[in-house]
Amino acid sequence: MVCKMSKNELLAIPKVCPVTGESLYVSELTSAKGEVVIRGKFALPEQDELSEEMRDFLVVFLRARGVISTMEKELGISYPTVRNKIDALLEAMKLEPFKHDKKSEAKAEDRAKILKQLEDGEISAAEAKEMLKKAGAK
Repeated sequence: MVCKMSKNELLAIPKVCPVTGESLYVSELTSAKGEVVIRGKFALPEQDELSEEMRDFLVVFLRARGVISTMEKELGISYPTVRNKIDALLEAMKLEPFKHDKKSEAKAEDRAKILKQLEDGEISAAEAKEMLKKAGAK
């Protein structure tokens, strides 16, 4: 199957063959002026294999500079949901998170939950302050 288009028009790379449903790979690259053609079997970048939802989430993650509270506000979802989506994104990209101190991670999650409770009006500022002290926040 050959797709005809103008030289200046670029199409999104399809993820699967529209006829057979099989996965695809890039077999030809052409320079902008069309003077050089490179043939081979090239893998697609991992982020191209992500679903549109995952790519959109990755863009929000980058624009938020990885700040989860900003992502919560932009996406209108909770801290645990953001964390779950980050874990799903890591898995989809076949990446392992950096290993670090589990206690620090647990404390960060506890602080985030306390702040979420405060934001939702479930606890007062004084209660949040006391809870954060107990959780080891500075």
